[in-house]
Amino acid sequence: MTKKTFWDEPYQHTHDTTVTSVVGDDVTLDSTIFFAMSGGQESDHGTIGDSRVVAARKEGLEIIYTLASDHGLTVGQHVRIEIDWARRNRLMRLHFAAELVLELLVRELACVDKVGAHIAPHKARVDFAWSCNIAPLLPRISTAANSIIASDLEIRTGFDDRVAERRFWEVQGFARVPCGGTHVRRTSEVGAIRLRRENIGRGKERVEIFLEDVGERGFHTATSRAQT
Repeated sequence: MTKKTFWDEPYQHTHDTTVTSVVGDDVTLDSTIFFAMSGGQESDHGTIGDSRVVAARKEGLEIIYTLASDHGLTVGQHVRIEIDWARRNRLMRLHFAAELVLELLVRELACVDKVGAHIAPHKARVDFAWSCNIAPLLPRISTAANSIIASDLEIRTGFDDRVAERRFWEVQGFARVPCGGTHVRRTSEVGAIRLRRENIGRGKERVEIFLEDVGERGFHTATSRAQT
């Protein structure tokens, strides 16, 4: 089974490893920093060896990487993984921001049920089964979330069950939450966030989360302004 180095070293953007299986365009590795979509968090983008990763998926506890058809890799070959670090950094920041907003909303609404989530590099979203307009709550949730972010608290991660690879994140004095994604190490790394409500149908509410310094297409706002 592939060792998920991205949990221990979430800031690592290159990693040397060994190919453990090849089935057509699908390969597995001895260890990896390349996250495969899980829990709503999108996969990393990058390369294995000189080949672009077309898709990454989980099968049980294993991660399968689909490469370009001309990859030429063989079992036992030593390869280097390189991931798009700017993308990973935005995903980590937005992942924790979404978890933070979710925890605050659950506390505010008590019986709300999460029905979906998605973490992309330009925004995150959390969907709820809820019959009322959630917008009036968002200023209070936003203030609380940004206060926690600005407090520069440690975000600790670890295993609840190492064999089953069940993980958690914890901010002491605030919450301990099951989660298998990648996270920044301190709340301040997230940066200021803003929230937006979207109506996605009767009985459902969506909260979208944006990083203040990243535009809605995933570009830093300073860069975006320079290009307009």
